Amino acid sequence: MPQLLLVSFIWAFSFGLIKGRLAGLDPIAVAAVRLAVASLVFIPWIHLKGVTPSLRWRLVATGGVQFGLMYMVYLQAFVHLQAHEVALFTIFTPLYLTLIDAALNRRWQLRHLAAAAVAVAGAAVVLWQRRPGEAVVIGFILVQLSNLCFAAGQIAYRRLRPEFPDTLSDRQAFGWLTLGGLAVTLLASLPATEWSRFRPSTEQMLVLFYLGSIASGLGFFLWAVGSTRVNAGTLAVFNNAKVPLGVGCSLIFFQETADIPRLLGGLILLAAAIWLAERKDQALGTPMASAKGD
Repeated sequence: MPQLLLVSFIWAFSFGLIKGRLAGLDPIAVAAVRLAVASLVFIPWIHLKGVTPSLRWRLVATGGVQFGLMYMVYLQAFVHLQAHEVALFTIFTPLYLTLIDAALNRRWQLRHLAAAAVAVAGAAVVLWQRRPGEAVVIGFILVQLSNLCFAAGQIAYRRLRPEFPDTLSDRQAFGWLTLGGLAVTLLASLPATEWSRFRPSTEQMLVLFYLGSIASGLGFFLWAVGSTRVNAGTLAVFNNAKVPLGVGCSLIFFQETADIPRLLGGLILLAAAIWLAERKDQALGTPMASAKGD
């Protein structure tokens, strides 16, 4: 449990750092640099022996979606939203996990649709505090696309996990995922990023190094360790602990403003949607795949 609590606080500060310190930088370049640093963290543990080329490429493809596509649209959302809004809207990830899992296994239940409806209502409460037509709607859609990419990657990883040889651990496989994400962001940057103009300041480079090595690298590793030491109910609680923590950090430490009553109302509705969706499905696969590191 201490590992999960530490990671929740690490990820909670990431939202404000991205919005407050990396504003103005190309989101695709930021994603590429962050994943490059994360890959350096995991490369020493990459396992080649016993890993078939087919499994290796499927891990790379999974990482391309789960981290590459996810980070690109996720970071773009900060152009349109405040950090606490991005944090709040990441709460949909467990809901997408449940819905995708239900669709793949053809076991739809009425509560899944009810959870989706409650989630939409919760998002509407928060979005309603702004004037219609503002960029917040674009930001909201981008966060949902990132949530879908991350959820789809988690489901894919869960389906790949039984094919792992006994000598391959989650930590050893994770490098393939980050390399897949890095490959996608680098390919996307070729037509979209002017690297000659990507000149982050020293402070911004330190933030990028922190996000890649600590928030993504160390954070995912500690989450993997901590998630094996708690039951499914505790893991579900910590899975969304970063949402109120992230909102709080953005408001308190990064001086963002919000309509607090509406924010709390939306958060309560969103939390209720997740509870409704996960009431009988607390575990959707391998424990390490249950949280989105930001």
